[in-house]
Amino acid sequence: MHALKYGGLPRIADDMAAAMGGLSDRTIGSSALVPIPLAPKRLRQRGYNQSDALARALGRQWKVPVLPHLLARTRETPTQTALTPETRLANVAGAFAVAHKPRPPWPVLVLVDDVFTTGATLAEAARALEQAGATGVMGITFARAAIPDFT
Repeated sequence: MHALKYGGLPRIADDMAAAMGGLSDRTIGSSALVPIPLAPKRLRQRGYNQSDALARALGRQWKVPVLPHLLARTRETPTQTALTPETRLANVAGAFAVAHKPRPPWPVLVLVDDVFTTGATLAEAARALEQAGATGVMGITFARAAIPDFT
């Protein structure tokens, strides 16, 4: 995960997607994948969005569409890596908006992110999709991080 996110290796997303291949067509169904967007500044710094690279690799593997511009970041947010669970929620509150209605309207939208720690990012992105009329939202990540002990 670190190599994809920070190592400048978006090409390994295909290998990561292959490792995630346990989901069946029945689970994904007639869904579309929606990568969690990066803020423009972070996208410029990194040169690519790791969640987008992962979503595109999964889309190729599962033969489902990817909607890379459906969600947008409404503001820059500090990196979540050193934040407590409570401050993670506040950090991403209101950070996403739907840029346009998807056509056709997909029955289920699957948010794709790199790492699940507290779920704050996925929850906030799902809230934006639901407020825009999405009837079903799921989330998938490559990794599950341990929540650091901030005591």
